Amino acid sequence: MTRYLGTALLATAIWGATGRAAQTGVAPSPKGLQPFTLDYPAAVSAHSPVDVSFLLDAPAGKDGFVHAGGGHLETGSGKRIRFWGVNITDWSPGSTQIPPKKDAALWAETLTRYGVNCVRLQFLDLVAPRGLIAAGPNTRHFDPRQVDREDYFLAQLEKRGIYIDFNLLVGRPFKAGDGVVDADKIRQGAKGISLYDAKLIRLQKEYARELLTHYNPYTKREYRNDPGLAIVEINNEDAIWVGFRGPSPYYNRELDTIYNDWLRKHASAADVRALRQDAGSNGSGPVPLLSSPQAATAPARRYDMEARFFLSLERGYFRSMQHYLRKDAGLKCVILATADHNHASSAYPLELALCSFGVLDGHDYWEGPWERKAKSPMVNDPLHSTAVELSRTAAEGKAYTVSEVNEPYPNDYEAEQIPILAAYGDLQNWDAILWYTFEPKKDPSWKPYMGDPFDMSQDPVRMSELAAGALTFLRDDVSPARQAVARSYSKQEVFASGRLPNIQRPYFTPGFPLWLPLEHSLRIASLDGASTAQFHEGAQPNPIVSDNGQLIWHLSKQGEGAVIVNAPRTQALIGFRAAETREPENLSAQVSNPFAAIVLTSLDGQPIATSSTMLLSTGARVANTGMQWNSNHRWLTQWGGPPTLIEPVSGSIVLRGLRGAAAVLAQPLNGAGLPLGPVLHAVSNGAVWRIGVGRPATTWYEITVQR
Repeated sequence: MTRYLGTALLATAIWGATGRAAQTGVAPSPKGLQPFTLDYPAAVSAHSPVDVSFLLDAPAGKDGFVHAGGGHLETGSGKRIRFWGVNITDWSPGSTQIPPKKDAALWAETLTRYGVNCVRLQFLDLVAPRGLIAAGPNTRHFDPRQVDREDYFLAQLEKRGIYIDFNLLVGRPFKAGDGVVDADKIRQGAKGISLYDAKLIRLQKEYARELLTHYNPYTKREYRNDPGLAIVEINNEDAIWVGFRGPSPYYNRELDTIYNDWLRKHASAADVRALRQDAGSNGSGPVPLLSSPQAATAPARRYDMEARFFLSLERGYFRSMQHYLRKDAGLKCVILATADHNHASSAYPLELALCSFGVLDGHDYWEGPWERKAKSPMVNDPLHSTAVELSRTAAEGKAYTVSEVNEPYPNDYEAEQIPILAAYGDLQNWDAILWYTFEPKKDPSWKPYMGDPFDMSQDPVRMSELAAGALTFLRDDVSPARQAVARSYSKQEVFASGRLPNIQRPYFTPGFPLWLPLEHSLRIASLDGASTAQFHEGAQPNPIVSDNGQLIWHLSKQGEGAVIVNAPRTQALIGFRAAETREPENLSAQVSNPFAAIVLTSLDGQPIATSSTMLLSTGARVANTGMQWNSNHRWLTQWGGPPTLIEPVSGSIVLRGLRGAAAVLAQPLNGAGLPLGPVLHAVSNGAVWRIGVGRPATTWYEITVQR
């Protein structure tokens, strides 16, 4: 889910509004952009010098089942494992979630080259030819052909070291043939009602058992016995809250009945009389539940009683499903309940329901297409960045994963997101970052353009950054924060947070200093204990410097932002050039682009000062040919089509402190990661090496240091 809407419904709406325009975009392209396209088939037949598949430890599962231990993810041998990966979906035109067998190896090889060691398969519960479910009057059977293709694809991924994350309930389109009441009124995935309707829960368990006990002939294991399956998620982006109402009167009556049954077990007769009085109802009839408009101003005792009920309902559902998966279905890998996915409201009531799980998860997007406002750079708003918003969910003693995040296209500043989150994910010591989304093409020779806001597969800036980010995140290039700041809440504070105003997002903790997760790592110690003393926000520092000294977030007097990464093996300049008041130890830039993300990271594992080979990623604007913004820069009047265009980062990259360097060479790379044009020779001025970039147009370079 995005901040406000489900991605399944949202993507359908966006495709209807934008994707079809891709074939008819004839407007002139944005100025200053040049063609640069990705070429996955060509990359398979030749070795790229910036192939980072060496980060993977193949095959997936070689050290046993992944589990949560010591507050992190571990392999069966007790070794910590981190995941850097992508979701695989098929919302953009020409895409497929389950590739044909002839293309499965190509896409598996492609992902490994970019350092992807985990894929999240989110929409397998769609009807074929998109998902696994067979077309027909119900959704209770799998399509054998689709299952066979999926089996083969998973085998190709796992043998290369890519782990699997299954989502069980995401977009399943329940039908009347399933025996589901008012099926035509239920949105995909049955959000909310899937947590309490007995029929829907039975169908979820049936689906889970059929999927997890399926024997894969290519791995020669049932899914449940496959250590390459790292994570199973019970329910994507689902929760229930005070004020919830179902899609039809049937589901509202059902919820009212469950509530009143719960009251008979957990509330006194006096409590029930008081609740009836608060609700303005007389007699001995059922106590009504609040509607959403009533929740904000309802009497505290009525609100709190319902909050207790919904906590019990959520906790009971997730624990029941967890028990079923573990005991009845025989699942051995990590089980994840659902994600903290709506930063416009408090996550604490949901997190309280999930605190028995060993892994917590978060989703977040920077300015998705549902926010029809002028697109702004995240570097200008550090306190509401994805690094800050995602940090609210991590808890002491539990692994923390981010299974959906992105800065969706179109956005002139999209180059900032991946390198920033890779660095701050290291600082926060998270266990996984999975980008949303990568969409394999039905025809690998597909003419490349961005066909969907979320699909990164044809984005030449974000894909080069994906490889650089894999190096940063999987190697822990940025040191974990020196100080871990823990905070605790009472159960009453957790309930009350659900009624705090939106202006207190994303923490919904009065006085909480939002820059704190940019300085230190952050964890929840308890959601049902003694509360932390009141936070006092004070004045925002500028710059905001991490306690390990390796990350700096600075705002200029004009409000323009920049993030500087200064770690031994990864250094970066991200944001507005005018806002960069400090430089990393070995990297600086003199470029004409007012906004860019420049990342230099070692390929041989050595510090940049002594490295012999490095990856230089240079990203700025990306567009489709013929793409046109509207007058207020909020959305597009023309979506455009192939080929993809980039704004080359042009000028000079300056390297210094390269010990013993006799020559520095830069090889521009094409969309296959192969040499593009002649090698560029850096010009030396003592200990300083200057590399001219921008011609030919590219997003990445191999840097070689000769000694």
